[in-house]
Amino acid sequence: MSIEEKIAELRQQAEEMIKRHADDLAELNEIRVKYLGKKGEITSLLRGLKELDTDDRRRIGMIVNEAKGKLEKIIADKNEKLKSDEMRSRLEHERIDVTLPGRKTWRGHLHPLTLTLNQIKSIFLGMGFTVEEGPEIEQDYYNFEALNLPKDHPARDMQDSFYITEEILMRTQTSPVQARTMEAHEPNSPIRMIAPGRVYRRDDYDATHSPMFTQVEGLVIDKGIRLSDLKGTLELFLRKIFGKDVGVRFRPSFFPFTEPSAEVDISCVMCHGKGCRVCKGTGWLEILGSGMVHPHVLEMSGYDPKRVSGYAFGMGVERIAMLLYGIDDLRLFYDNDLRFLRQF
Repeated sequence: MSIEEKIAELRQQAEEMIKRHADDLAELNEIRVKYLGKKGEITSLLRGLKELDTDDRRRIGMIVNEAKGKLEKIIADKNEKLKSDEMRSRLEHERIDVTLPGRKTWRGHLHPLTLTLNQIKSIFLGMGFTVEEGPEIEQDYYNFEALNLPKDHPARDMQDSFYITEEILMRTQTSPVQARTMEAHEPNSPIRMIAPGRVYRRDDYDATHSPMFTQVEGLVIDKGIRLSDLKGTLELFLRKIFGKDVGVRFRPSFFPFTEPSAEVDISCVMCHGKGCRVCKGTGWLEILGSGMVHPHVLEMSGYDPKRVSGYAFGMGVERIAMLLYGIDDLRLFYDNDLRFLRQF
């Protein structure tokens, strides 16, 4: 078979394969590589021309290049057709009816803990308190020692903590903000503040405990502050958040940073004081701790306990939110389950 006949045969084969078998771009590319690639059958003919004499090399070269050019044109036309068919198919299957009304974007909303915290802030701001913040990674001094809890104090056992170094830890309460605020003020100057924020303790992650939770602590310091001021403030706060008919009682307790100290209870919001599973039949629910600021705490922050006095209190936001919304499992606040969160 002469070279001319070989070229004609390869060209005919390529055209037939393009016509019959090139159903997509991948198959078309395989055919192009087979005949026109660097190692393709028609390309290899050009490499064999060096063995011919000058006249034959010129003549055969023209025939090969003509065949190659025509195949490239056929492949380019087929490529455009396949691309056009593919686009038409996609437009058909991915067609959008622009006459349909638009879908509304789902909008998020505030987390139940944020809603509760905002409500607490609003009540205390209305009573003239300021909102103060501090670091969540805290020094041991501010977290414990400035609050009358030296390193060997047994009350530290109640707050199993996340220590980063011997002197740095994740704060176990927002009380350090109180100590920092007192230090930042002129000695014996008045303070009326709350300190909301996240705190961390190595508690079991069960229905009633979490290694991270939210606290609000309050501090009032001025001349002539008495226990009756503390009682009046907390009774007003609790009746604003739980309703004016809620019962409030104070029980003697112990906290290292206050003296005297008191636990504060409210009448059960579930049974209204009659006794139920939630209040364990007592009719009362413990809601927060409070007391008069210990003189030693005042002294450590530069205040003179002979000239001023003060009271402090602290509460868990999760506990208040659980009572407000009837939630029975603390873990729901942190599971990020939209079925739960969309209810608020």
